[in-house]
Amino acid sequence: MSGGLQAIVFDFDGVIADSEPLHLRAFQQALAEEGLELTAQEYFSRYLGYDDAGMLEALARDRGIAVTDRRITALVARKGARLQAMMQASVLFPGAEAFIRDAAAAVPIAIASGALRHEIDEIVQAAGLAGLFAAIVASGDTPEGKPSPAPYRLAFERLREAAADGLDPRRCVAIEDSRWGLESARLAGLRCVGVTNSYPAHELHGAELVVDGLKALTLPMLDRLVDGEGARAERARA
Repeated sequence: MSGGLQAIVFDFDGVIADSEPLHLRAFQQALAEEGLELTAQEYFSRYLGYDDAGMLEALARDRGIAVTDRRITALVARKGARLQAMMQASVLFPGAEAFIRDAAAAVPIAIASGALRHEIDEIVQAAGLAGLFAAIVASGDTPEGKPSPAPYRLAFERLREAAADGLDPRRCVAIEDSRWGLESARLAGLRCVGVTNSYPAHELHGAELVVDGLKALTLPMLDRLVDGEGARAERARA
C-alpha cells in the first residue's frame, strides 16, 4: 500500500456503541451492593478510560480501600451481569453502522477496547457487523489496558498480519472518545481522531482531528489527515 489511509482501529464504547451511560449505571449498581457510591462526575472525569478491572482497582486506590483480586473479579462479574440486562436494544451511535461498512470496504478495520469480548461480540453481531473486523482486541488481551499503548499495538500487529501489503502506523488511524484512549493510540504510533460523544473537543488532548461522532466523519477526511493536512486539531461538523 502507498499513499492515503491504510487501516482504521476503532475504540468501542463511546465511539461505536453508545454504552458509556449503561456502563456507569452497571458500575453504580454493582458498587451499591458493597456500600459504595459512584457519581457520574467521578466516572467521566477519572475512570471512563479504564477496563472494568482497572477502573475498580483505580477506585479502590483513590479511596484507600484494600481489595483482593478475587473481590475485583467478583465485582467485574456482577457489573457485567447488570450491563447485560440493560443491553437488549441496539446501542450503536447514529451513523456508526454506515461508516463502519464504508470503512471496511476500503481498508482493514479493527477494534481496540477495554470492554469485555462478549460485550463487543454481542453488539457487533446483533448489528450484522461482526465479519467486517479483521481483529478485535478486548479487555484481558494485553497485560495492560489503556492508556498503555498495548491494546493499539496489538490491534495494529493483527491488522498488519491480515493486510496484503505492509502497513505504516502513520497511515493508520485510531478513533477514540477519551484522552486515555488517545494517549494509548498516540504512544502506539497511530494517527488520532477524537469524537465528542463523551467529552468536549477541548478535552480530547492528542487528537489531530475532532468530529461530532462517526456520522460526521468521512474516509476522504482520513485520507487528508494521513497525507499531512490534519496536523492541527480541528472541529468538523456534519
